Amino acid sequence: MTLQWAAVATFLYAEIGLILIFCLPFIPPQRWQKIFSFNVWGKIATFWNKAFLTIIILLIVLFLDAVREVRKYSSVHTIERSSTSRPDVYEHTQMKLFRSQRNLYISGFSLFFWLVLRRLVTLITQLAKELSNKGVLKTQAENTNKATKKFMEENENILKSHGKDEECVLEAENKKLVQDQEKLKTELRKTSDALSKAQNDVMEMKMQSERLSKEYDQLLKEHSELQDRLERGNKKRL
Repeated sequence: MTLQWAAVATFLYAEIGLILIFCLPFIPPQRWQKIFSFNVWGKIATFWNKAFLTIIILLIVLFLDAVREVRKYSSVHTIERSSTSRPDVYEHTQMKLFRSQRNLYISGFSLFFWLVLRRLVTLITQLAKELSNKGVLKTQAENTNKATKKFMEENENILKSHGKDEECVLEAENKKLVQDQEKLKTELRKTSDALSKAQNDVMEMKMQSERLSKEYDQLLKEHSELQDRLERGNKKRL
């Protein structure tokens, strides 16, 4: 194994070890949050994104190179397998094919675990923040419940001490409300009676106006008949 692939394999083993450590159940996310909040990580954070992208580019280049080697020696493998005159070359090609496949797996899993490691750190940080917010909200809710219970107890004590006076006041107010209600009912009855009377008067006036209009029409008719008679009498005299 060459030096670059030995470094990639070591990087892969380190990634696997870190992922296993992050997945340990007895280490809470708050502990990891405290570790991530050290001043050292704050200084490294400025170069973290550049280093992350650089490592991704290097792993992608190595992965593509391994894919190229696998395709190369796979085609040579088929050609050499068809020829039986050179068995040493065939074995040498198989060895190179095995190495290229091994490099392909190492670079591919290194790239995959590198992305998983970044996502895992992000999720652990978010989970720690959510748990801390949950603790703060829980404390606030408990304090609010205590304050509410205390306030209710104080109100109950005040009501007990002033309960009799308030009952007397409430009775007096209820009596006053009943009296006002009776007065309103009486006024409502008077108003309804006056309204019905006004409606009856309006109906009578309407009937009278209809009668007058009929009598007026009849008088007009009689007047027109008398005029016709007078005109006829004058014509006969002439």
